[in-house]
Amino acid sequence: MDHRILIAEDEPKLRSILCDFFESRGDIPVPAANGLEALEKAEGEDFDGVLLDIMMPELDGFSVCRALRKKSDVPIVFLTALSDEDDKLLGYELGADDYVTKPYTMTVLYAKLNALINRSRGNVRAADQLTAGEITVTLSSQRVTVEGKEVILTPKEYSLLVCLMQNRNVVMSREQLLVKCWGYDYDGEARAVDTHIRRLRDKLGAAAYRVRTVIKTGYKLEV
Repeated sequence: MDHRILIAEDEPKLRSILCDFFESRGDIPVPAANGLEALEKAEGEDFDGVLLDIMMPELDGFSVCRALRKKSDVPIVFLTALSDEDDKLLGYELGADDYVTKPYTMTVLYAKLNALINRSRGNVRAADQLTAGEITVTLSSQRVTVEGKEVILTPKEYSLLVCLMQNRNVVMSREQLLVKCWGYDYDGEARAVDTHIRRLRDKLGAAAYRVRTVIKTGYKLEV
Protein backbone atom coordinates (compact mmCIF):
# COMPACT_ATOMS: atom_id res chain seq x y z
CA MET A 1 0.00 0.00 0.00
CA ASP A 2 2.97 2.32 0.68
CA HIS A 3 1.02 4.45 3.17
CA ARG A 4 3.01 6.50 5.69
CA ILE A 5 1.54 5.71 9.10
CA LEU A 6 2.43 7.61 12.28
CA ILE A 7 2.28 5.14 15.19
CA ALA A 8 2.29 6.89 18.59
CA GLU A 9 2.47 4.29 21.36
CA ASP A 10 4.53 4.57 24.55
CA GLU A 11 4.82 0.82 25.21
CA PRO A 12 7.97 -0.28 23.34
CA LYS A 13 6.89 -3.89 22.67
CA LEU A 14 3.50 -2.94 21.28
CA ARG A 15 4.98 -0.07 19.27
CA SER A 16 7.46 -2.48 17.68
CA ILE A 17 4.76 -5.05 16.90
CA LEU A 18 2.51 -2.43 15.32
CA CYS A 19 5.37 -1.14 13.18
CA ASP A 20 6.37 -4.65 12.09
CA PHE A 21 2.77 -5.50 11.19
CA PHE A 22 2.16 -2.40 9.08
CA GLU A 23 5.55 -2.78 7.43
CA SER A 24 4.67 -6.39 6.53
CA ARG A 25 1.62 -5.02 4.68
CA GLY A 26 3.75 -2.71 2.56
CA ASP A 27 3.21 0.47 4.57
CA ILE A 28 5.86 2.81 6.00
CA PRO A 29 5.43 3.03 9.80
CA VAL A 30 6.95 5.98 11.65
CA PRO A 31 7.13 5.32 15.42
CA ALA A 32 6.75 7.86 18.21
CA ALA A 33 7.32 7.00 21.88
CA ASN A 34 5.25 9.83 23.35
CA GLY A 35 2.77 12.53 22.42
CA LEU A 36 5.31 15.31 22.04
CA GLU A 37 7.45 13.25 19.67
CA ALA A 38 4.33 12.34 17.68
CA LEU A 39 3.36 15.97 17.28
CA GLU A 40 6.89 16.98 16.27
CA LYS A 41 6.97 14.29 13.57
CA ALA A 42 3.50 15.22 12.34
CA GLU A 43 4.62 18.83 11.97
CA GLY A 44 7.69 17.81 10.01
CA GLU A 45 6.14 15.46 7.45
CA ASP A 46 2.84 14.34 5.96
CA PHE A 47 1.12 11.08 6.90
CA ASP A 48 -1.67 9.04 5.33
CA GLY A 49 -2.93 7.80 8.70
CA VAL A 50 -2.26 8.17 12.43
CA LEU A 51 -2.57 5.63 15.25
CA LEU A 52 -2.68 7.40 18.63
CA ASP A 53 -2.46 5.87 22.07
CA ILE A 54 -4.32 8.07 24.54
CA MET A 55 -2.36 7.55 27.75
CA MET A 56 1.10 8.75 26.71
CA PRO A 57 3.78 10.74 28.55
CA GLU A 58 4.74 14.32 27.64
CA LEU A 59 1.47 14.89 25.78
CA ASP A 60 -1.62 12.68 25.78
CA GLY A 61 -3.38 11.46 22.65
CA PHE A 62 -6.31 13.85 23.07
CA SER A 63 -3.94 16.83 23.00
CA VAL A 64 -2.11 15.47 19.95
CA CYS A 65 -5.40 14.92 18.13
CA ARG A 66 -6.58 18.44 18.94
CA ALA A 67 -3.33 19.91 17.57
CA LEU A 68 -3.38 17.76 14.42
CA ARG A 69 -6.94 18.72 13.60
CA LYS A 70 -5.97 22.40 13.48
CA LYS A 71 -3.94 21.74 10.34
CA SER A 72 -4.88 18.36 8.89
CA ASP A 73 -7.75 16.01 8.00
CA VAL A 74 -5.50 12.94 8.20
CA PRO A 75 -7.42 9.83 9.38
CA ILE A 76 -6.84 9.32 13.12
CA VAL A 77 -7.57 6.15 15.09
CA PHE A 78 -7.23 6.11 18.88
CA LEU A 79 -5.67 3.04 20.51
CA THR A 80 -6.63 2.81 24.16
CA ALA A 81 -7.48 0.69 27.16
CA LEU A 82 -10.11 3.27 28.10
CA SER A 83 -13.63 2.06 27.39
CA ASP A 84 -15.65 4.78 29.12
CA GLU A 85 -18.28 6.31 26.85
CA ASP A 86 -17.32 9.86 27.86
CA ASP A 87 -13.72 9.24 26.77
CA LYS A 88 -14.90 7.96 23.40
CA LEU A 89 -17.22 10.92 22.92
CA LEU A 90 -14.36 13.30 23.73
CA GLY A 91 -12.18 11.57 21.16
CA TYR A 92 -14.81 11.94 18.46
CA GLU A 93 -15.46 15.56 19.42
CA LEU A 94 -11.76 16.30 18.98
CA GLY A 95 -11.89 14.90 15.46
CA ALA A 96 -10.84 11.24 15.78
CA ASP A 97 -12.20 9.00 13.02
CA ASP A 98 -12.33 5.78 15.01
CA TYR A 99 -11.64 4.36 18.44
CA VAL A 100 -10.14 0.88 19.00
CA THR A 101 -10.13 -0.51 22.54
CA LYS A 102 -7.34 -2.84 23.69
CA PRO A 103 -7.02 -5.74 23.27
CA TYR A 104 -7.65 -5.54 19.54
CA THR A 105 -6.77 -7.73 16.57
CA MET A 106 -4.17 -6.48 14.13
CA THR A 107 -6.12 -7.34 10.99
CA VAL A 108 -9.23 -5.46 12.13
CA LEU A 109 -7.13 -2.45 13.15
CA TYR A 110 -5.38 -2.51 9.76
CA ALA A 111 -8.69 -2.85 7.91
CA LYS A 112 -10.25 0.06 9.82
CA LEU A 113 -7.34 2.43 9.16
CA ASN A 114 -6.98 1.34 5.54
CA ALA A 115 -10.71 1.91 4.92
CA LEU A 116 -10.45 5.38 6.46
CA ILE A 117 -7.44 6.24 4.32
CA ASN A 118 -9.15 5.11 1.14
CA ARG A 119 -12.35 6.92 2.06
CA SER A 120 -10.37 10.11 2.60
CA ARG A 121 -8.91 9.68 -0.89
CA GLY A 122 -12.24 8.85 -2.52
CA ASN A 123 -11.22 5.25 -3.22
CA VAL A 124 -13.62 3.54 -0.87
CA ARG A 125 -15.53 1.48 -3.45
CA ALA A 126 -12.44 -0.14 -4.88
CA ALA A 127 -10.64 -0.75 -1.61
CA ASP A 128 -13.49 -1.44 0.81
CA GLN A 129 -14.32 -4.95 -0.37
CA LEU A 130 -12.46 -8.24 -0.43
CA THR A 131 -13.88 -10.96 -2.67
CA ALA A 132 -13.02 -14.64 -3.00
CA GLY A 133 -15.50 -16.56 -5.08
CA GLU A 134 -18.75 -16.72 -3.14
CA ILE A 135 -17.34 -14.75 -0.20
CA THR A 136 -17.46 -10.96 0.05
CA VAL A 137 -16.16 -8.89 2.98
CA THR A 138 -16.98 -5.20 3.31
CA LEU A 139 -14.22 -3.83 5.53
CA SER A 140 -15.78 -0.55 6.67
CA SER A 141 -18.91 -2.26 7.99
CA GLN A 142 -17.27 -5.63 8.77
CA ARG A 143 -20.09 -7.30 6.85
CA VAL A 144 -19.56 -10.79 5.42
CA THR A 145 -21.75 -12.41 2.79
CA VAL A 146 -21.68 -15.83 1.14
CA GLU A 147 -23.56 -16.05 -2.15
CA GLY A 148 -25.21 -12.74 -1.24
CA LYS A 149 -26.47 -13.88 2.17
CA GLU A 150 -25.06 -12.24 5.29
CA VAL A 151 -23.00 -14.41 7.65
CA ILE A 152 -22.53 -13.39 11.29
CA LEU A 153 -19.00 -14.02 12.57
CA THR A 154 -17.35 -13.46 15.93
CA PRO A 155 -14.48 -10.91 16.00
CA LYS A 156 -11.85 -13.67 15.91
CA GLU A 157 -13.58 -15.53 13.07
CA TYR A 158 -13.84 -12.27 11.14
CA SER A 159 -10.15 -11.50 11.73
CA LEU A 160 -9.13 -14.94 10.50
CA LEU A 161 -11.23 -14.61 7.37
CA VAL A 162 -9.89 -11.13 6.55
CA CYS A 163 -6.31 -12.27 7.11
CA LEU A 164 -6.76 -15.32 4.87
CA MET A 165 -8.49 -13.26 2.16
CA GLN A 166 -5.78 -10.62 2.21
CA ASN A 167 -3.24 -13.44 1.74
CA ARG A 168 -5.24 -15.58 -0.67
CA ASN A 169 -3.52 -18.68 -2.05
CA VAL A 170 -0.71 -18.17 0.50
CA VAL A 171 -0.17 -20.77 3.21
CA MET A 172 -0.38 -19.18 6.66
CA SER A 173 1.02 -21.03 9.66
CA ARG A 174 -0.93 -21.12 12.92
CA GLU A 175 1.71 -18.90 14.51
CA GLN A 176 1.41 -16.32 11.72
CA LEU A 177 -2.36 -16.26 12.09
CA LEU A 178 -2.05 -15.79 15.85
CA VAL A 179 0.27 -12.81 15.47
CA LYS A 180 -1.65 -11.18 12.63
CA CYS A 181 -5.16 -11.83 13.98
CA TRP A 182 -4.88 -11.99 17.75
CA GLY A 183 -2.08 -9.51 18.23
CA TYR A 184 0.70 -9.39 20.80
CA ASP A 185 -1.45 -10.02 23.87
CA TYR A 186 -3.12 -13.32 22.94
CA ASP A 187 -2.24 -15.86 25.61
CA GLY A 188 -3.65 -19.02 24.02
CA GLU A 189 -1.88 -21.77 22.12
CA ALA A 190 -1.47 -22.04 18.38
CA ARG A 191 -3.91 -24.97 18.24
CA ALA A 192 -6.70 -22.58 19.26
CA VAL A 193 -6.61 -21.45 15.63
CA ASP A 194 -7.94 -24.88 14.62
CA THR A 195 -11.06 -24.39 16.72
CA HIS A 196 -11.82 -20.98 15.22
CA ILE A 197 -11.12 -22.23 11.68
CA ARG A 198 -13.60 -25.08 12.23
CA ARG A 199 -16.27 -22.65 13.42
CA LEU A 200 -15.51 -20.29 10.53
CA ARG A 201 -15.97 -23.11 8.02
CA ASP A 202 -19.30 -24.07 9.60
CA LYS A 203 -20.57 -20.51 9.12
CA LEU A 204 -19.22 -20.16 5.57
CA GLY A 205 -21.40 -23.08 4.51
CA ALA A 206 -21.15 -23.63 0.75
CA ALA A 207 -17.90 -21.64 0.64
CA ALA A 208 -16.20 -23.58 3.45
CA TYR A 209 -14.16 -25.57 0.93
CA ARG A 210 -12.12 -22.46 0.13
CA VAL A 211 -10.42 -22.57 3.56
CA ARG A 212 -7.94 -25.37 2.97
CA THR A 213 -5.86 -27.21 5.56
CA VAL A 214 -2.19 -27.65 4.65
CA ILE A 215 -0.97 -30.66 6.60
CA LYS A 216 1.65 -29.89 9.29
CA THR A 217 1.78 -26.27 8.14
CA GLY A 218 -1.40 -24.26 8.53
CA TYR A 219 -4.20 -22.91 6.33
CA LYS A 220 -4.82 -20.99 3.14
CA LEU A 221 -7.80 -19.46 1.40
CA GLU A 222 -7.85 -20.90 -2.10
CA VAL A 223 -9.15 -18.92 -5.04
